[in-house]
Amino acid sequence: MGNRTFTLSEANELLPELQEDLRQLQQLTATFEDKYVEYQKEKAAYEQASASAKGLKDPFFEQESQLEFMKMEADLLIDNFSRKGVLLKMINPGLIDFPAVLNGEEILICWKEGEEQISHYHGLHDGFVGRKPYPHE
Repeated sequence: MGNRTFTLSEANELLPELQEDLRQLQQLTATFEDKYVEYQKEKAAYEQASASAKGLKDPFFEQESQLEFMKMEADLLIDNFSRKGVLLKMINPGLIDFPAVLNGEEILICWKEGEEQISHYHGLHDGFVGRKPYPHE
């Protein structure tokens, strides 16, 4: 595990900021997916229609550039979670783990999108299915 560990109260204090970061990332990935599907359809139709027309300028440069820029932006947003010391496990639905220590054991305090606050944890190798209520601090 990394150097930073959280108490339950520290994790809950950081949660609103992380929820906003997650919301931005979810919006960006949804937009990216829509644009990528549109791009794939247009490119396939173009290639089929112009299979005989060689040497034409690629009309998809701008779309490809936008997609690449969106990917870089998403990568930066994902990296923000790591820089804050937390583990982004899933984007949709949002799932975030906070490294912590409980009774001398390394654990992960976990939050799932839709929960108002963080109240569960699991062992490092238990995953989400091994969630248990966090004892009161």
